[in-house]
Amino acid sequence: MREIRPNVYAVGAIDWDARLFDRLIPLPDGTTYNSYLVKGNKKTALLDTVDPEKTNVLVDNLLKLGLDKIDYVVAHHAEQDHSGSLPEILLLYPDAKVVTNPKCKAMLTDLLGVEDERFVIVEDGQTLSLGDKILKFIYTPWVHWPETMATCLAEDKILFSCDFFGAHLASSSLFVDDEAVVYESAKRYYAEIMMPFRRQVNANLAKLDDLEIDMIAPSHGPVHDRPAFIIDAYKDWASDTVKNEVVIPYVSMHGSTARMVSHFVGALIERGIAVRQFELSTVDIGKLAMALVDAATVVIGSPTVLTGPHPAAAYAALLANALRPKTRFASVIGSYGWGGKMVEQLVGMLPNLKVDIIEPVLVKGVPKDADFAALDNLADRILAKHKEIGIAE
Repeated sequence: MREIRPNVYAVGAIDWDARLFDRLIPLPDGTTYNSYLVKGNKKTALLDTVDPEKTNVLVDNLLKLGLDKIDYVVAHHAEQDHSGSLPEILLLYPDAKVVTNPKCKAMLTDLLGVEDERFVIVEDGQTLSLGDKILKFIYTPWVHWPETMATCLAEDKILFSCDFFGAHLASSSLFVDDEAVVYESAKRYYAEIMMPFRRQVNANLAKLDDLEIDMIAPSHGPVHDRPAFIIDAYKDWASDTVKNEVVIPYVSMHGSTARMVSHFVGALIERGIAVRQFELSTVDIGKLAMALVDAATVVIGSPTVLTGPHPAAAYAALLANALRPKTRFASVIGSYGWGGKMVEQLVGMLPNLKVDIIEPVLVKGVPKDADFAALDNLADRILAKHKEIGIAE
C-alpha cells in the first residue's frame, strides 16, 4: 500500500513469478494487478480489484488503511485479473456498490454472479462525488474489451486508465523509473493486446485531448508521472506510419528454407532495409508481436509439410492475422519436395491484413543459383514498394 497523491493509494499486488497470461501470453518480467483507493471527505471508492490469486494482498492493503467502509467499487473492466477479487471485497464491505457501465455489468453478472442490487450504472462522461474529490467516467471501448472504461480524478489530475497504457512488468517502483524498460514492456503489451484494435485506440486517444492529466495510473505496470511519454508512444504505434523494416518469421526442417532465409536477409540488408528474423520453433511470440507493430513488410518462411505449410508457420500467419498490424506488404518464401499448396494456404490465412502480396519465392528441394537470384529480385521488389510509400531511399 503506497500513497500516490494525498488520499489516493495504490493497493494492488505485484506478481513477480507470473510467466504466462491467459495460458497464452509470455510474461518474461511478471506483472502487477493494480487497484487504487480514492478517499474523499465523504465517500471512499476502490478502483478495480485484483486477480483472485492475489486477493489476500489487496485485502491486507485495505486493512492497513484501517477502512471500516468502502462506498463504491469502480469496475473498469470485467476480465478476472481486474475483477476476480470483487466477490470477496463485496463480502468484506457489504454496503459497497459496484459502479460500472451496462456492458460491464452484464459481464460481471455472467462471470462472477454479482447481484443486480449491488450495481450503480454510469454513463459516458457521468461524474460521481466523493465529497472533495469527483470521479469522472470515460468510456474507452475496445481497449481491449467492448466494455472497458477509465476514470479521471480531476482534483489530482490522475487518469485511471485500466488496461489502456498498461505494461506487464513486475517492479517495486510505484512510478516509472526507467523509461527504456517500461517502453519495451508497454510496446509488448500494446502489440499483444491492443494492436488488433488500433482504430479504436486512436479514437480513445482523441477522447483524452480535453483532459488535464499529470499522471496515468494503469491496471498493469508502474504509474506514469510523465504521461506524455506513454501517450506519444501510443500515438506512434497506433498511427498509419510504418518503417523500412521486414519481419521474417520462419521455420526449416532440413535446411532448405533456412538457407533461403539467410540469403534473403543478406539481400535486404544490402539494400538498406532493416530486418527482424524469428525462428518459429523457439520464438517468443511477444517479441514477434512487437516487431509487427512498425514493420512495412512481413515475409513468412516455411517448408511444405505434406501439402501445406509447417504448423509453426501457419501459427505465425494466424497470429499476424489476429493482431492486425499496420503492415503494408507480405510475401512467402519456402521449399517443397513434390508439390502442395503451402503458399496459397499461408496467404489465405491473412484476410485481416490489408496488404499487397508480393510474388512469393518457392523452390523445389535445395535452393540453387536461380533461386537465390529470385530472392534477390524479391528484395528488389520490396525495396521498390518501400520507396513508393516514402520510407526508403
